[in-house]
Amino acid sequence: MNIPLVDLAAQQAEIADEVRTGLDEVFAATAFIGGPAVGRFEAAYAAFSQVAHCVGVANGTDALELALRAVGVGAGGEVILPANTFIATAEAVSRVGAVPVLVDVDPVHLLVDPDAVEAAVGPRTEAIVPVHLFGQVAPMERLLKIAADAGVPLVEDAAQSQGARQNGRAAGSFGLAAGTSFYPGKNLGAAGDGGAVTTDDADVARTVRVIAAHGSAVKYDHEVIGFNSRLDTVQAVVLEAKLDRLDVWNTRRRVAAAYYAELLGRVDGVRIPTSAEGNEDVWHLYVVQVDERDRVLGQLNAAGVGAGIHYPTPIHLTGAYRSMGLGRGEFTVAESAADRILSLPIYPHITRDQQEYVVGVLADAVGGSAPRS
Repeated sequence: MNIPLVDLAAQQAEIADEVRTGLDEVFAATAFIGGPAVGRFEAAYAAFSQVAHCVGVANGTDALELALRAVGVGAGGEVILPANTFIATAEAVSRVGAVPVLVDVDPVHLLVDPDAVEAAVGPRTEAIVPVHLFGQVAPMERLLKIAADAGVPLVEDAAQSQGARQNGRAAGSFGLAAGTSFYPGKNLGAAGDGGAVTTDDADVARTVRVIAAHGSAVKYDHEVIGFNSRLDTVQAVVLEAKLDRLDVWNTRRRVAAAYYAELLGRVDGVRIPTSAEGNEDVWHLYVVQVDERDRVLGQLNAAGVGAGIHYPTPIHLTGAYRSMGLGRGEFTVAESAADRILSLPIYPHITRDQQEYVVGVLADAVGGSAPRS
């Protein structure tokens, strides 16, 4: 049995007719840049995210950078973010000329630790960037208070959390702005790169749109130095079709996560993830922890299970950020987790038979007791 980490083909098959019709309309109208599909998707995703504005951009990294620029982060400022995240979170900070200030995470959910954030706030802090990792929502009530007390904006990295909620409130609606990614493997994924900034602030939305269009709100009238970052119309067609199904797909992910928890609860040597109080997770990734992770991963892959690691190296230990001068031992929770985490296949169309096979192989690899079907 070959089980991918994510099954994009099954998603595409479900939306194929709608996408084909939408693409025919785009090509018939030659509306390749900023066509009607982009506007429709932006409005729909704003409503889905419980915010007033959504600005589609070229990718998730641009979305974070544009959000930071729009809220006033500039060269020399400091931005607090967790050490265990995809490098794009730190890259966006660096690309605006600011300085990433890394902090550790909590040992249960691997989300940014509010106590560490509070301790890291200083006179040069210009923003706090919590990451809604693995489809969870970071502890926003506490983080919002820390940001408010410090007088700095909070910008969410919502790239892995489309549809997640905390106490009924949507990821991407808490901060002054949020950046999200529509990379194909996300819960809401395009057929290529794509991203968006969500916000309730009209000025922030306008600033993002202007910077992303070469600093121009009116053609050839350039207010500021910007760059080119637009959501492709073809991608908007795909995203519009998938957004209509996202609530159902996220529900299927929750069902799959619950079944993994049931199966893995009978396997020794595997630590399973749990949801934080008040969170309604969307399980972008199902991340367990095991000893001898690399050996276990190799056995899973050899048996046809497309498991992965998200992420194998904390930001401060990457070559890109060696100049920080931070070695192993700085962020002990993130470092320990990076050595043990293992992402199991999860997607809306995964079957119970596939999950049982995954868990059976995993149980053999860790030497635990195989679950009974």
